[in-house]
Amino acid sequence: MKDPEDSEMSDDVPPPVAMMGLVTGYWVSKMIRVAAKLGIADLLAGGPRSATDLAAATGVHADRLYRVLRTLASQGVFVEDEDGRFDLTPLAATLRRDVPGSVHGFAVMILEDANWEAWRELGWAVETGGVAFQKAVGMAPWEYLAAHPEDGQMFGEAMTSLSASQNPAIVEAYDFTGIGRLVDVGGGHGSLLAMILTAHPEMRGVLFDVPATIENARRDRHINTAAVAGRVDSVAGDFFDLLPTDADCYLMKYILHDWNDDDALRILQSVRRVATPGTKLLIVDAVVPPGNVANNAKMMDVNMMVIMGGLERTEPQFRDLLANAGFLLKRVIATECPLSIVEALPA
Repeated sequence: MKDPEDSEMSDDVPPPVAMMGLVTGYWVSKMIRVAAKLGIADLLAGGPRSATDLAAATGVHADRLYRVLRTLASQGVFVEDEDGRFDLTPLAATLRRDVPGSVHGFAVMILEDANWEAWRELGWAVETGGVAFQKAVGMAPWEYLAAHPEDGQMFGEAMTSLSASQNPAIVEAYDFTGIGRLVDVGGGHGSLLAMILTAHPEMRGVLFDVPATIENARRDRHINTAAVAGRVDSVAGDFFDLLPTDADCYLMKYILHDWNDDDALRILQSVRRVATPGTKLLIVDAVVPPGNVANNAKMMDVNMMVIMGGLERTEPQFRDLLANAGFLLKRVIATECPLSIVEALPA
C-alpha cells in the first residue's frame, strides 16, 4: 500500500481558493460514492491495476473511470503510479468491504437518492424548522426504508460498517462490571449487546426493538453466537411506551440523536418509569464540543437535522434533558471513536 505524494498546495491557501474547495466538496463525495459502489478498493486489494483493467472488471467506461480515479488520487484517495496504475492509500483502504473500520456501507448510503434529495432542502429546513427528508421524499425515513427494501438493506450495511469500529471502542471505554442485567434499547440486531456480553460472561442481556427488527435479530448471528446464546432475551416493543423492567442498566446507542427534545424526553421518561435507585442509564451518542474546533459531531448534527429532525447535543443540553426526565448526569466518557458515553442515574 502506497502513501500519496505530498500535495504541492501550500498550507497558506488564499481564502478564495480555500472556499472554492469547501463549496465543491460534494464533487469529491460523489466520486467517492461511485468508487465505493463499483468496489474499486476491493479490486485493488491484490495490488495496483490500470483504469482500463478496473473498467473491464466493473463494466464501466474506461476513460471516465480514469478521470474520476485521477481526481480522487489528487485528494489522497487512491494513488496513481508512473505507469498509470492505481493503488490503495490508507484512505482508500477504508472503502474495502472486508477490513476493520470499513466505511464502505456508509459511503454508499449517505449519498443515496433520498438523502441527496433531503439535503437539497436544507435551506427550507433552516427557514421553517421542518424536516427536510419529509419535505423531499414525502414520508419519514423509517417509512421510506420500509417501502424501499434495497435502501433499507443499504442502511443496515452502513450501520454495520460503522458499528464494527465503534463497538469495540465503547466496550473498552466503560467498565460494565457489576451489571447483572442490561437492556439495549433500540439495539438493532444486537451487535453491541453481544460484544458486551462476550466481554462479561456473568451478565444477561435484553435486546429491545420494534417487532420487525427483533424478528431479523433472532435470525442474525450476533445474539446467536456460542458466547452469548442463552443469555439474551429478545423483546419487541415501543420505547415511547413500556420498557422491560428489573434491569441494572439501560443502554441507548444512536437513539436520542434521532429525535427532537420533546420526543427524546418521552423516551427518557419511559426509562425513568422502570428505573429504580441505582439503575444506570448509558447514552451512546456524539457530544458536541464547545468552541470553533472542527468535530464530526457538528457535521452529523446538521445531517440529523436534515434527515430526522433530530440533533447531536452538547453536554449542557444532555444535562438539562436528563434533569427534565428525572435523571442526574454523572459523567461523560470519551471513547476512541467519535461517540461518547453519557452516564446518568435516577435523581
